[in-house]
Amino acid sequence: MRTWALPEHIEDLLPAEAARLERMRRIALDRFEVHGYQLVVPPLLEYVESLLSGTGHDMDLATFKLVDQLSGRMIGLRADTTPQVARIDAHILNRQGVSRLCYAGSVLHTRPVGLGKSRQPFQVGAELYGHAGLEADLEILALTLDVLAALEVDGVTVDIGQPAVFRALVKSAALDAELAEQVFHAIENKDQPALYELAPRLGALAPAFAALARLSGGAEVLEQARAQLPSDPAIAAALEPLAQLLAHFSALGVQLSIDLAELGGFNYESGLTFAAYAAGAADAVARGGRYDEVGKAFGRARAATGFSMDLKSLLPLVPPADLPKAILAPATVDAAARTAIAALRAQGHIVIARLPGHEAHVTELSCDRELVLKDGAWQVVPLK
Repeated sequence: MRTWALPEHIEDLLPAEAARLERMRRIALDRFEVHGYQLVVPPLLEYVESLLSGTGHDMDLATFKLVDQLSGRMIGLRADTTPQVARIDAHILNRQGVSRLCYAGSVLHTRPVGLGKSRQPFQVGAELYGHAGLEADLEILALTLDVLAALEVDGVTVDIGQPAVFRALVKSAALDAELAEQVFHAIENKDQPALYELAPRLGALAPAFAALARLSGGAEVLEQARAQLPSDPAIAAALEPLAQLLAHFSALGVQLSIDLAELGGFNYESGLTFAAYAAGAADAVARGGRYDEVGKAFGRARAATGFSMDLKSLLPLVPPADLPKAILAPATVDAAARTAIAALRAQGHIVIARLPGHEAHVTELSCDRELVLKDGAWQVVPLK
């Protein structure tokens, strides 16, 4: 007998979870809309030279690739939607000034990004282009918190990071791309033994790289960073926005901390980054940050910042909504009955036809009323 098994870390969503995911998608898109973000729908696959432009080695490893049977060229299934939206902004819309875009759809990963994670996340996100100031970073983080609140995710805390510090150290140490990638992952994972092993190749800046993996906490981290990191104008400039971000959101009651090991998800972030955590979640529930370099790959350098979250990973954290009750109606060709059913559906009611032979199973569909012929007219009455 065949077993219809799915690939590892790929799953079906059954009606209850699928309905909850769709409700969450609508909530997220509604919040994006009222903040002025316009929906775009990039394709699921693209030529790899476009899909991976400006994204680095991590995105390459996460992307499924295959040969296009029409062109013979290599195409990839998107592992992240942000680079696609950057392409749309830079290469297609070509707007001047600020542009706000959002998206919602599945992505596919070659490997799960964490324990128990799906290889087919359902990603929603928003991107703001054209403004390099701190105001854009504040807006994106505020939008992230707004969406999580609308989804009723509890116990949200935020870690903010600054990959520009790491990049400044990489530049000062003149690390090649391969070594820089190894150091990036060691810091991101706060892996001190790995940093110790890499230390001989990092020269005089090895203690500074190791410090990044330890520097986390409140406002005191900024003073510790100034004491433990080299006196570099680029590092000093990178640390200043962290203080402003911390002061702004702390005043609003948001539990915010600084983590200089927070370097972003796919290693294409260029400035302020953040990761939002929630009660009951083992990993970040949303990630965002500045990625000014990605648009340059498409021929138009644009200031850019944004965030994304996987709605499927949020399913256990979002309280289930009460399912709407349905009206049971006869499966009939009676014109008056059909007119009554159409009118009820036009008003937004769920009307389910009772098919012959299935009377014993009507309660499975949460019907609490029925359409019956009474006193010569079709009326809705409580279900007996």
